[in-house]
Amino acid sequence: MSFVSQVVDPKQDRISRRQVDKFAERRAQLAASALLTLSELGYARTSLREIAQNSEFSHGVLHYYFRDKAECVTRYDQVVATSRTAEGLRERFGAAMAQTLREDGSMHRLWYDLRNQSLFEKSFQEDVTEIDRSLERMIWRIVTRYAELSGSTLTVTSRLAYALFDGVFQQALFWHLAGGDTTSAELREHVGQVLDRVTASV
Repeated sequence: MSFVSQVVDPKQDRISRRQVDKFAERRAQLAASALLTLSELGYARTSLREIAQNSEFSHGVLHYYFRDKAECVTRYDQVVATSRTAEGLRERFGAAMAQTLREDGSMHRLWYDLRNQSLFEKSFQEDVTEIDRSLERMIWRIVTRYAELSGSTLTVTSRLAYALFDGVFQQALFWHLAGGDTTSAELREHVGQVLDRVTASV
């Protein structure tokens, strides 16, 4: 191979990069569109069973959703990193959960739908497990920091702590989507109550 043949044409290289960028952008648009449709209609009404047969697409949707969940996790990690008192963490965590309920309720409805369907669709199980474990770790960071700030000890395992908060949020989501006017305020109160119940004074 000659030296000349090894030189990359800058113009051709730019075109190739643009094509890759356009493909990535289009793929993101498709995933976002599918995610929006799924969040509005749910698993059964969008024939996701057929989508699930296309592993690349179904995993792409889940990973796109996971990216949004990662941003959500970061939101809560900020509460952990910046709270200086137990009461401050309690208030801010409750407020963050309530904000998530109000602003991202439809996406979380999709999450619960997909998690339930992963019991039947093996193609979802690995991705759903990854997301679920990241959420469990997020909750554990919050409750361990709360225990540190309050000078208390934890009385539950990581999995139980996650199950408690997840259950509280899922119930709040149900009533929120059903038109409950006070659901957001109730969720903030319940979050604080759960924090107190997963810790005990030394």
